[in-house]
Amino acid sequence: MSDEANKIIGDAKSRMQKSLDDLGHQMAQIRSGRATPSLVEDIRVEVYGQHMPLNQVASIAAPEARLITIDVWDKSQLQAVEKAIQKSGKNINPSNDGILIRINLAEMSGETRKEMVKLAKSKVEDHKVAIRNIRRDANDALKKLKGSSVSEDQIKGFSDTVQKHTDDFIKKMDDLFAAKEKDIMTV
Repeated sequence: MSDEANKIIGDAKSRMQKSLDDLGHQMAQIRSGRATPSLVEDIRVEVYGQHMPLNQVASIAAPEARLITIDVWDKSQLQAVEKAIQKSGKNINPSNDGILIRINLAEMSGETRKEMVKLAKSKVEDHKVAIRNIRRDANDALKKLKGSSVSEDQIKGFSDTVQKHTDDFIKKMDDLFAAKEKDIMTV
């Protein structure tokens, strides 16, 4: 196998893995039937003149199925954290008792659950498009090798390998979606 082709295929597989990892991260932020720290950990908070993710300024826990607690390390930043959560666009309302911020999540209605599934599906589709674009880029790069020291049959074999990786990653994305959909629709 050509070193150049190995490099192209390895790069494509690495980029596909990054896309899958990103999808997993985005799926964790979609609200499901129960509270999870990942729902709020990426909210950006302005502290000390910088915008930082919430998980870098506080401990986040989900002690109950519909409760998230946020223990801000520097208590002087409680107001800033509370404001950031309210402005996050996630439609969650924190309560601050001066020590801990609590977020009580309301029971999701059937309509809300369907909206969350729709959101998850659109994220999966976006990431599948990214995987297919990576496949196209890899195949284009492989075609450029033709004639150098790589035959057309070898290029076909390399393209088949890229397609196999593409199919594997798309299946993993479908599995991730199926698990998230089940999680969202479980009452």
